Amino acid sequence: MTTAFSQSAFGAAQRAPQLPTPPSGWPIGSYDTYEQAQKAVDHLADSDFPVQDVTIVGVEPMLVERVSARLTWGKVLGSGAMSGAWFGLFVGLLLSMFTPGAGLLPIIIGLVAGIGFGLIFAALGYAATKGRRDFVSHSQLVARRYDVLCQPRNAENGRELLAKLAMRSYNF
Repeated sequence: MTTAFSQSAFGAAQRAPQLPTPPSGWPIGSYDTYEQAQKAVDHLADSDFPVQDVTIVGVEPMLVERVSARLTWGKVLGSGAMSGAWFGLFVGLLLSMFTPGAGLLPIIIGLVAGIGFGLIFAALGYAATKGRRDFVSHSQLVARRYDVLCQPRNAENGRELLAKLAMRSYNF
């Protein structure tokens, strides 16, 4: 008997885990970049390989923070004024659309108020850092290498297909 709370063996095997779990399977390839691992899995898919058995695992994850610019009071206040201006313009436009006969006054008031609040909040936020973070950066999670794992039932076939891909790549 099947109920809403029971699972068939087939349904449980086909679904991805709901909670974070370690990956399972045998390694069939290892690559320096995610792009290479993705290309390998794409090759498997093009070869009609059952890719639902495949997992790409980033090994030795690293958080990489790339610094893109130096922060100055001018940049902080300029950015605050611009974002405040956009928000104020949006609010002003909404007010002018829903206020009959208002004209441009709500737009101008919204723009000026937005710039003022944007400047104040940007200045307060930057002053609160007390010079400890005078730069802009972007963080990215990367791995030292990317392993392609496959369930044991298809691992040997996957290794053979990826070996053929590697041989084609080295022949160029």
